Amino acid sequence: MNSLVTRRRFLASNLQAALAASVFPAVLPMSVLGRGRTLGPNDRVNVGCIGVGPQGRGVMGGFLSQDGARVVAVCDVAAPHLAEAARQVDTRYRNSDCSRYHDFRELLARTDIDLVQIATPDHWHVPIAMAAARAGKDIYLEKPMGLTIAEDQALRKAVLKHKRVFQFGTQQRSGGEFLRAVDWVRSGRIGKLQRIHVWSPASRPGGSTVPTAVPEGWDFPTWLGPAPEAPCTDGLLADNPATGAWKTWWYRYDYALGFIAGWGVHPLDIALWGHPAMLEGPMSVEGRGTFPASGACTTSIAWDVQFAFADGVTMRFKGTPNEWSEANELNDFTEWRERYGGIEGHGTAFEGTDGWICVHRGAVRASRPGLVEEPRGPGVPGVLRSQHHQRNLIDAVRSRGPTVCPIEDAVQADILCHLADIATRVDRKLTWDPRRERFADDADANRRLELRPMRKSWHKMV
Repeated sequence: MNSLVTRRRFLASNLQAALAASVFPAVLPMSVLGRGRTLGPNDRVNVGCIGVGPQGRGVMGGFLSQDGARVVAVCDVAAPHLAEAARQVDTRYRNSDCSRYHDFRELLARTDIDLVQIATPDHWHVPIAMAAARAGKDIYLEKPMGLTIAEDQALRKAVLKHKRVFQFGTQQRSGGEFLRAVDWVRSGRIGKLQRIHVWSPASRPGGSTVPTAVPEGWDFPTWLGPAPEAPCTDGLLADNPATGAWKTWWYRYDYALGFIAGWGVHPLDIALWGHPAMLEGPMSVEGRGTFPASGACTTSIAWDVQFAFADGVTMRFKGTPNEWSEANELNDFTEWRERYGGIEGHGTAFEGTDGWICVHRGAVRASRPGLVEEPRGPGVPGVLRSQHHQRNLIDAVRSRGPTVCPIEDAVQADILCHLADIATRVDRKLTWDPRRERFADDADANRRLELRPMRKSWHKMV
């Protein structure tokens, strides 16, 4: 306990000048941040968790269940989340050793932490992940990645520069049904691939726009961080059972792209995993979207986006209804439902010259009887096999080898989400160059790739 007090006093003295300007400084000297340790093959991996709301605590449970790893610290700007996360950790280890932090930079400054889990609201994903990379920490980043493609590119550069092991929170890559489907597609069991169909829940419309008091125990200015100045509204931060308000930041463009990315990245990532050649040449993307006419939520509640790749394969991406009952051609799934025997709320379907395979969480279906029971075989070269997303990362932290969803793949999956979102907002056909990561001859579309303005106190974070 004495060493912890001494460490915190040391941090406080070093942070004092920087904290005078804002709650979190835009730039913190690298001398204050931890540089990490050199781990041997049997060393315990110490984990710090930043953002420990319901999703963060769920992901943290994956680390708590793994031998060879130990969660030693949690961090959140909401006191209720922090207390519950610390209780979860201490209950697991039967002690009271879990350290609590309000300032993520204090957690990053600890030299004994090897790996950080980041599960904050989306607008904080890249700024904190970049700080973690610079601090010498390996990273588990919840999806989606950035609010713009420029953020994705900046994080990729930082992760590669600082030689960090990175795992994206697209945990479907560690699910056996998805690995089976990808193996079948890449090994040619459905013949030559022709088209891919992808669907996920769309955003929700509505939400309160009435300013309200910040919930007790929340540091709202820090929660906003780099996002535009705005009042707290009922349900913005979390569900409010007292009023019936539900969490809206998921669906508000200042903080997220909505479920076109927040959910869509899961089935799009499987499409990319099954057909990585989609990004080997110029491709076209066009689409339409429906956006809420009123309420707090401002992201797409229905969309239909079509990609055409250089190798002739096409991909269509649609959003399934989410608390929006108005039927239109954008969310009509009659054909796909009949073809695949149901679509649930999300999924990825690959169609080839010799049949199709459809996969979603918990099930794989195929056009040919018996295909789903066929043995998988030795696997396909280039497809890493993982049975547990956090275990896969822990092993990679020790070996310094690749994870099942490393930064390069993560950025490309996230880019697909951005392209879909941009296509629905400009309502015209676009041509994307994957090598240059730019649109061809479209200045307006390319401006949408750039960093968003950040509030003055935070503008140097990316």
